[in-house]
Amino acid sequence: MQRSKGNRHLKNGHKAVRRKASAITIDDVAAHAGVSAMTVSRVINGHAGVREGNRERVLRSVHALDYRPNLAASALAAAQRTCIALIYTNPSSSYLRELLVGALRGSTRSAAQLVIAAWDELGAQARREAARQLSTTVAGVILPPPLCESKDIVDVFVNAGIPAVSIASSRFSDRISCVRIDDRQASHDMVAHLVSLGHTRIGYIKGDPNQTASAHRWQGYRDALAEAGIVYDGALVQPGYFTYRSGLEAAEQLLTLQTPPSAIFASNDDMASAVVSVAHRRGLQVPGDLSVVGFDDTSASTMVWPELTTIHQPVAEMADNAMDILLRAIRHSASPGRAAVNHVLAHRLITRASVSTPQRPSALRASPIATRQSADADGRGG
Repeated sequence: MQRSKGNRHLKNGHKAVRRKASAITIDDVAAHAGVSAMTVSRVINGHAGVREGNRERVLRSVHALDYRPNLAASALAAAQRTCIALIYTNPSSSYLRELLVGALRGSTRSAAQLVIAAWDELGAQARREAARQLSTTVAGVILPPPLCESKDIVDVFVNAGIPAVSIASSRFSDRISCVRIDDRQASHDMVAHLVSLGHTRIGYIKGDPNQTASAHRWQGYRDALAEAGIVYDGALVQPGYFTYRSGLEAAEQLLTLQTPPSAIFASNDDMASAVVSVAHRRGLQVPGDLSVVGFDDTSASTMVWPELTTIHQPVAEMADNAMDILLRAIRHSASPGRAAVNHVLAHRLITRASVSTPQRPSALRASPIATRQSADADGRGG
């Protein structure tokens, strides 16, 4: 009986030790090791930047006190500390959807907290103030265009020491990292594809002049024409702003030229969709009378008839990669002289039903609506 009672006391003693161990906190470890609770946290989570002597003292204290960190709570706390903001202004719905899919994928995988901020209605001053406020609450920011092209906005985050990654910008500097494709080469590839089918009179609708990608895409158009020995014709180039409305206006201008183009390359899918709409309204068959191509491969490219040949820009993958780059920058924020990352993803030319070999120019000029308008004019003259 005595032995049994001793064993019972021994068991109870083990339970008491376990209860005591479970009650040990990170503050207890810090006091035992003579360091701050933050230093204990950094050691436990394997972060760099802790002096070796402090690291050894913390590990000895963890062992001596039998400290067992709450891993679930630690993960939650880390996620709360790693707050990433995705800020956007006036993107098309299809482009925004791809951005959100990629950012959410990256944040879910890393257990980071994602904050979505829409600055559509804010003026320049209000945006700078919003950036200053955000820089006090987040660990990093993702900036799609046009915000990534704004020196004022970038300055706020850089000066506050907040890592920032731009998406789909052709401007790269050593101030912020970027994830992009080679817009110039992608545009060149599209024009070369049209030339290979026999098109020599190719209309072009530019993108927003405030975005660097627009200039690079236009230069790719010119590169491919020059490579094919086709003389550049400024009449075949119209301004655009990456909006459906600007695509409508540009298409009207191009299709009322005395000698219209046999193909039109719009520098995003929204504008290309507008070109298809104008062509149909004018009684033209796409692609029989007019080939139409776009850029981005958003959902807009498959919501028109016929579906658009386009350049696939992996927007969701860009946002996902931007999240990874930010998290690495945040983890190594103490490392001096860390270089910005210029990450270029591959693009793809997606061929669909909106392109064919060109018809004779006279066939395009003699569209049903144009012929009917001519006949009406003759009747009025008689």
